[in-house]
Formats: sequence, structure tokens, C-alpha cells
Amino acid sequence: MAISDPIADMLTIIRNGGKAGLSKVDIPGSKIKLEMVRVLKEQGYIKDYKFLENEIQGVIRVALKYVSEGEPTIFGIQRVSKPSCRVYAKSKNIKPVLNGLGISIISTSKGLMTDRQAKEAKVGGEILCNVW
Repeated sequence: MAISDPIADMLTIIRNGGKAGLSKVDIPGSKIKLEMVRVLKEQGYIKDYKFLENEIQGVIRVALKYVSEGEPTIFGIQRVSKPSCRVYAKSKNIKPVLNGLGISIISTSKGLMTDRQAKEAKVGGEILCNVW
């Protein structure tokens, strides 16, 4: 039986697009992916994103952001919670990524947010990925 992980596929598309120096990448659309790219834009890891309607499920077009010398803003992006092994944390047990230099994207009962926002709101949830 084949197991698919659409969130891991999205993270891989963004990671590979940055390494290849692409200006934008297209990701198959879903609500959770749209919320994840919204958090990435709020935190300054990507330039912009746009949801494009099509007859199937839509496409999320992500404009990647680069620092000087063509280095991508996202140095690393890693899936934490997987379909086979979910990772949950209470708000007081959420650890900072690279001593606060990166972020964790957490799925909480109040929506997707960063680790800092989850600690402020005192809500825990599923740790989807780490970005630095």
C-alpha cells in the first residue's frame, strides 16, 4: 500500500526550488498547505503566494525569496510529524528551533501558527515542520 504525505511533498518542492534558484514554484492546493504558506509569508521566508483555481484542486504558486548571492531565505525545512508518527507538544514543552533562529509550524485548535505564537496563546498541538 502506498503512503503519501502531501505536506512533505510541498516542503520538498519548496526546498528543491530554492536550491535550483527558481523564482516561483507550483504546489497542488489544499487548505492546510495554503495556511502553511501564509505562515511562511508572515514570517518572511517567502515573497508571496497566490491560489490559482483549476478544474481539479487548484494550485498554490509560491514566489521564493532569496538573500544576497542567490542563497535562498529558507536554509532548511524539515517535516517533524509524519503520517506514521505524529508528534504533539503542549505549549510549555515546545522547543525553539536553532535557539530561536528558526520557527516550528504548529497545527493547533486555533489554526496554524508558529511556535512563539502558540506559546503566547498557551495552546499546544501537532508540530508539522521546522523552518530555518
